[in-house]
Parts: sequence; structure tokens; C-alpha cells
Amino acid sequence: MASEVLDVRPLDRCGASIDGIDVTCATDDQIDAIRTAIFQRGVVFIQGRVLAPEEQIAFARRLAPIVINRYFPKAERYPEIAKVEKSESQRTNIGGAWHTDHSYDVAPSMGSVLMAVKTPPEGGDTLFADLYAAYDALSPGLKATLRTLKAHHVSAHAFGEGGHYAKSDRPELGGFKDTPEAVHPVVITHPGSGKPVLYVNPAFTTRFVGWTREESMALLSYLYQHATQDRFVRRFQWRAGSMAIWDNRCTWHHALNDYQGHHRLMHRITLEGGPLS
Repeated sequence: MASEVLDVRPLDRCGASIDGIDVTCATDDQIDAIRTAIFQRGVVFIQGRVLAPEEQIAFARRLAPIVINRYFPKAERYPEIAKVEKSESQRTNIGGAWHTDHSYDVAPSMGSVLMAVKTPPEGGDTLFADLYAAYDALSPGLKATLRTLKAHHVSAHAFGEGGHYAKSDRPELGGFKDTPEAVHPVVITHPGSGKPVLYVNPAFTTRFVGWTREESMALLSYLYQHATQDRFVRRFQWRAGSMAIWDNRCTWHHALNDYQGHHRLMHRITLEGGPLS
């Protein structure tokens, strides 16, 4: 049985690590502590063994209800698990740019439980950005302006017919007709922490409501550059059994595509969220 007291270690820039826990036998109090750490720190890193699909699903379900991913290939016999995979011959990876998952949904996902199954000998790290800290570092005047804005989030250019993946060597990830769009406040109150957080992202946010694309990109580009400064970003190195559990409402992530010729397989479970305000 895992120790009742969790060793939650906040990290500089972004995230927290939790050592010495077997998530398959965590107590209810420990699950609550993990969830709280995710809400407060944005992402939690746990090093352990490669979990069986049933074990990963059971753990994720204790954190929040599970959402079936509409785009990614599913693990055989386990539709709850999306395979984030790149073969030795493929050039395009999944998530190879700064983004937050499912911001194009009316009720965006709470987060993801991602576990490394097979990793390349080197490369394949993931960058995480802290959008709490990025928002806090803005000037009072810009914060006031952003709090008055809403933004459009779309998915067709990534996953739709004629989108990025459809034109790449990963056509199985594109060509979909179900490509949702949504409008969300640019600054939200995080439902788990109560803190204000910047909620736009480079992959899926296209413009501000009532602004043209050109007008919007001037400010959005500044926000994207601001939020990806080194002081807000953590680089995580995976090994088989590593797990990252992140909150999509207060982080961005970027999967680095620097391991050509090697196989990488991750199992991802998406956690249900809700409307943002």
C-alpha cells in the first residue's frame, strides 16, 4: 500500500512531481491530493512502471469521467485509450506545436493522463507552459483589456478535410467532417483553483470576437511569444512508465519531433471538463 502522505514537489516554472506512489492502489485522499496538485500546478509528473490498460483507465476514472477522443486511433479493445504514436518511417508527430487540447469544444476537456509505453533512445521530450504565471506577468492594463474579450477556437484546419494532418503523412488523423468550433473568454476563472488564467493557444485560437483575423493576430502573437518564454516553460523527459497528468485549462504543451527513425508510443486518456467562464 502506498504511503498515505504524498511527496508532492512543486517545480520551478511549471508543474509538480510526485514520488513514491503506486497509483493503482492510491487512497481516496491521495487521489484528491493529485487532483488538487494538477489544478494548482497545471501538470503533475509521476515516474513508475508501464500500467496495463485496465490500470490506467481505472486510475484516470478516479480523477474525472473519461471522454473518448474523436480523432486519435484507439488502443485495441480499449476505446478509452488514444494511441499517440509515431513509427520509424513517419515524419509527422501528434501535437508537434504549442496547443491545449480540445479548446475547440464548447465544454473543453479538463485534462489528459498520458503514459509512455515505448520511448526513443533520445528525444521526444514534451514542453509544458504555465498559463497561470504567464497571465500573472502581464501588465494591469493588458489584463484589463483581455478580461473584456472572447476568442474563437476552431479545429477544421488541423483535423478536417484539407487540414494539416490530411495533407501530411498522417492522413488517419485528418479528413474528419466533425470539426467543432467554440467561443471562450480570453481570461477564465479556473474551476478547480479559482485563479484567473489566460485561455488562448497557438494551435486552435484564430481571432477575437468582433476583431478581424489581422487585428487579432497582432495581439495573439504577442501573447504566444510571452507565454513561451523560458521562465514559464518546463521540459519533461520521458521514459517507459513515465506519466504526465495535465490540466488543459491552465497549461499548453508541445511534443518535440526530434527522434526521426525511432518508434514512440504513448497511451492518452482524456478527462471530462465543462463550460468555461
